[in-house]
Amino acid sequence: MAASGTLPQQGLSRKSPIGKSGVLTLSGFGIKVRMQCGHLEIEDGIGPERRRIRLARVGHGLKRLVLIGSDGFISLEALRWVSDQDASFLLLDRDGSILATTGPVRPSDAKLRRAQALAHHSGAALRITRELISQKLAGQEEVARIKLLDTTTADTIARFRAEVPTADSITTIRLIESQAARAYWSAWSTLPINFPKKDLRRVPEHWLSFGSRQSPLSGSPRLAASPANAILNYLYSLLESEARIAAAALGLDVGLGVLHVDTTARDSLACDLMEPVRPQVDSYLLEWITRQSLSRDWFVEQRDGNCRLLGSFAAHLCQTAPTWGRAVAPYAEWVARAFWSTIRKPDAPFATRLTQGNKRQAKGAPTCPPAPRTQPPQTLCRGCGKNIAAGRTHCANCAIDGATERLGGVARIGRIAARSPEARAKHVASRRRHAEACSAWDASKQPDWLTPEVFSQRIQPLLAGVSTSVIRSRIGVSRWYASRIRQGYRSHKRHWQVLAELVGVSAPAREA
Repeated sequence: MAASGTLPQQGLSRKSPIGKSGVLTLSGFGIKVRMQCGHLEIEDGIGPERRRIRLARVGHGLKRLVLIGSDGFISLEALRWVSDQDASFLLLDRDGSILATTGPVRPSDAKLRRAQALAHHSGAALRITRELISQKLAGQEEVARIKLLDTTTADTIARFRAEVPTADSITTIRLIESQAARAYWSAWSTLPINFPKKDLRRVPEHWLSFGSRQSPLSGSPRLAASPANAILNYLYSLLESEARIAAAALGLDVGLGVLHVDTTARDSLACDLMEPVRPQVDSYLLEWITRQSLSRDWFVEQRDGNCRLLGSFAAHLCQTAPTWGRAVAPYAEWVARAFWSTIRKPDAPFATRLTQGNKRQAKGAPTCPPAPRTQPPQTLCRGCGKNIAAGRTHCANCAIDGATERLGGVARIGRIAARSPEARAKHVASRRRHAEACSAWDASKQPDWLTPEVFSQRIQPLLAGVSTSVIRSRIGVSRWYASRIRQGYRSHKRHWQVLAELVGVSAPAREA
């Protein structure tokens, strides 16, 4: 009896869908992440758009596995597979809040954690807070001055920053930071948010500007009521997850902060490490929303007015996670080194596991190279909202309407300029000059062979190959008139002989 064939596995993709960023984002309902025959098998999506992915242990390129939502499962063996590949796992709620993170973790160093716990007594906490907030205010000042073009706000933030080095307590630094934040976000409030024209009738009015950073639903940045604030909250969540992973990789306790008060609802050290990188996230969002449009289909408004991101759009934002990880790494290492410096007799020099700064310094390379520029997730047409290539503003169809409108505006400007006294005077002088030339021209001096038939059949076709500027300079007419001659218009007879010489047409041999 012949063996039966294997069952086909429809929808299974053996080719890795992971791009250069190394981020794979899963969303939808009934998400499954498990091991099958030594491969990581993934299933996610909704309805007919459901997908199945299989990753081998070699050549996959996975650096971050991000799961959005809590409907589904990931097996313990799959978590082990992710850990073996030195990749990180992020579990985010649909509102962007962090539910769980795992990543490469350094074995606990009791001396380092004890130094971290005693940072407030050793003075390291105040020194770290000063540096982190000073870097944050410097970044906010740069955003306000260069991106927002608000010199007044930038100068205000600079004055607050000058007070940080002399602050004698962390409470004072918190007060300075809050005052600077109030001035900083007030400069954002009137920032316009663009949507494609076809989406405007479906967009609430308060979505068309950045608005207040404080949500009217919660009195804090949580539960954003506008798309721009919702995007910013989601990017901050990605940054927080990267800060958690960085702190854990260095052997730090992510719950023992220096600036943020210890609570059971957050990892205070991760929030501390976020502070100097927040302006980089702000700059990324600001450059995006000032140059491109947002799509109404990326967001959903709940019954209480809370604006939330759809899974497909959130998956695009997750591609920026490695960028924020590289941005937070130097600050995490600096904070860990500050804790390490309070130990009387450390066992060994501090290891730069995140940036490889010690190895780079030994080779003469920069200690921490700048992070690559992060591009916006999608570029939309400002008219219809269709995906277009980066660097463009409209698709082919909408560009026609825009060009027509611009052409009409230019034509109106031209007509107004043509009716000015100076233009009318030049026009009268030109007409008078050409009328005098026509009156002074003697038709009897025209060669007998240069008839209308000869001009139409032998000369006029050749003029199409002569540039407008050459015709204009040879017969002394306007550019518009020379262009008409080039297109087939029969000029005045007094120009025929010059035009014949221009194209190389002479009298027939029998008349020579």
